[in-house]
Amino acid sequence: MATRLAAGASALLLIAVLAGCTNPGTAGGEAGGAPSPSSSATAEESSTPTPTPTTPAVELPTDCRAILSEEVLSQLGETPLNDAAFGASGVDADGTLTCIWRDPRADTSGLITTIARMDRGPALDMLNGLVANEGFACFTPDDGTRCEKTWPNEQYPVTDGRTLFWRDGILIDTQYSNLAPTGYTSSIIAHLFD
Repeated sequence: MATRLAAGASALLLIAVLAGCTNPGTAGGEAGGAPSPSSSATAEESSTPTPTPTTPAVELPTDCRAILSEEVLSQLGETPLNDAAFGASGVDADGTLTCIWRDPRADTSGLITTIARMDRGPALDMLNGLVANEGFACFTPDDGTRCEKTWPNEQYPVTDGRTLFWRDGILIDTQYSNLAPTGYTSSIIAHLFD
């Protein structure tokens, strides 16, 4: 019962956090977020459209190595990147980047990261589902929402896990087994948003 209450509280917190993530360009009740002209404005001033500040969309990365710091790359060492044995990887037609760090000779060690566009509504639904149904823990670092969970591998004596980070219409989703470089997700966040 306590676990369900904790999961419910986490889900409500996540809803509140993501609900607060509004686009500043849509605040204020006016289309585009422009303030209403004051009653003392002249007819000419009120008929002139007010420019709406826009936040440029974050570009999706195209290089799996370039998004990581030297420290993280050193932890990955000689782990092969995007070996054809694991299927499609690299940049997809819609711009999604998939990075597969795994040696085809390894039984389980590796990680897969997908960086894709995702609107706030679908992101909210997905992250809340992970909290409510799968016991993920979420918090709000780096002006975004991060959810994560680890568990023992069913076949090998290693740890598996998944970390997701959503901000500004971008979702970073990493699933891993026995390969979790320190600072991996933070390095990607710094590359994309700083």
